[in-house]
Amino acid sequence: MKRIILIASAFIGVIVGAGFASGQEVLQYFTSFGIMGTFGAVITTAIFAYVGMMLVWLGSRSKTDSHKKVIHNITGNSVIGRLLGWAIDVVIVFTLFGVGVVMIAGAGSNLNQQFNVPPVVGTLLMTILIILAGMLRVDGVVKVIGNITPFLIIFIVIISIYSFVTTDTSFGELHKVSDAIPSSLPHWLVAGINYASFNTAVGASMAIVMGGSEKNPKVAAIGGLVGGIALGIMIVLSHLAIFMQINHVGQMDMPMLGIVNNISPILGFIMAIVIFAMIFNTGLGMFYAFATRFTVVNTKRFKVFYTVSVIIGLLLSFVGFTDLVAIFYPLIGYLGLILIFVLIYAPFKLKFGEKQT
Repeated sequence: MKRIILIASAFIGVIVGAGFASGQEVLQYFTSFGIMGTFGAVITTAIFAYVGMMLVWLGSRSKTDSHKKVIHNITGNSVIGRLLGWAIDVVIVFTLFGVGVVMIAGAGSNLNQQFNVPPVVGTLLMTILIILAGMLRVDGVVKVIGNITPFLIIFIVIISIYSFVTTDTSFGELHKVSDAIPSSLPHWLVAGINYASFNTAVGASMAIVMGGSEKNPKVAAIGGLVGGIALGIMIVLSHLAIFMQINHVGQMDMPMLGIVNNISPILGFIMAIVIFAMIFNTGLGMFYAFATRFTVVNTKRFKVFYTVSVIIGLLLSFVGFTDLVAIFYPLIGYLGLILIFVLIYAPFKLKFGEKQT
């Protein structure tokens, strides 16, 4: 049970980054569609449950420290299979590095908004932390990621209760205000699928790597399933919390942080630290999985490649957090549909639950 909870927490931690922890992703993907955004969040939850289970199970079954072997085992050696495997590999690699860059930029924005320090301070601090933590073995990375996640879950529960209790506006009015917020997605159904697809591309490689460190495929599958369901519930609660307070936080860059600051400035301070930690979670997971795609873990080459990749990510992060999210996230969501289809096909290609020798 302990290992299941650790895997579930780590899966959540890998996916939850700057956008989700701050509430900006939830606002754009779900709350901007008003009440109907709730149905989009439920669809995302269902997809996350399946994806979480399959990704971690596939990693455990293959006993691998890179996503490449798993993807090619599923797609096969035919011309079409090799082409599909290559396309998925490119999408995942592009996503890993790109989201890592966004996380570094998000660290600067987070500390700048809450503590009014120059963005470069946050980006440099995050870069140093990611480099140092990346020198740990994968088991150490899983523990680092998994142990921070419960703090965000606690905050989401507190924020949700506060929002439900203190709202003084009718659902109809809240829906009108929410529906007026612009979104880059055309419909709540598209948004729900796109969000799950985007996060599948984000979490696929690291989830497979985490699964590879778990000897029991059944434990891995249950851990991924629990993580996916828990993540979906967090999304639903976050959406409803922001929806209930949309009059007050609808125009903020970090609406969840805005709600917490309304509860207590002290809690707001703590929440800002938690968001920074979750940004670290995702940034660490992205760059670590990116490096394992091209090098062997715990070798000198891995450490050099990993460090150089993070430094390049730091340089690219100066494009700006908001601009990077607006351009990058929806694009990866559409590209990630390829991976969703492959994961649906995976059980038919591989014998689910097969005992490994």
